[in-house]
Amino acid sequence: MKPLIALLALAALVAAPSAMAARDAAPKPTLTVRSSQYGRVIFDSNGRALYAFTADRRNRSNCSGACLVAWPAYIVRGTLRAGPGTNRRLLGTIRRADGRRQATYNGWPLYYYRGDRRPGEIRCQNVDHFGGIWRVVRPGGTLVR
Repeated sequence: MKPLIALLALAALVAAPSAMAARDAAPKPTLTVRSSQYGRVIFDSNGRALYAFTADRRNRSNCSGACLVAWPAYIVRGTLRAGPGTNRRLLGTIRRADGRRQATYNGWPLYYYRGDRRPGEIRCQNVDHFGGIWRVVRPGGTLVR
């Protein structure tokens, strides 16, 4: 039994540095601007569209439960960065009820749409769902109508 425990401990020591390296190599959360069928709008660093919800209040999310399943919050770890075309002064985060930090842009909490499958895809612009309208965000912080 002792040799097995020693072997498991050794394996954990060997795996720990590679796990830390993978975590440190993860891309930093970054907002960027890309062209779309709605003009230039905000995306994450992987090219996924980000939406705002008109039922939200400035720096406060009103999306939870089933809403959050359909429209997952853009959760950030670490410092949110302003990529090309974005305004650093408009970046922010809010603390959700579960303690995670959600990115905001011009006070709008940001979300993904679960149905967007590919980078650059925007499938739910101007959709009325869960008591508000879902819209993509312009680089100046206004919502596309």
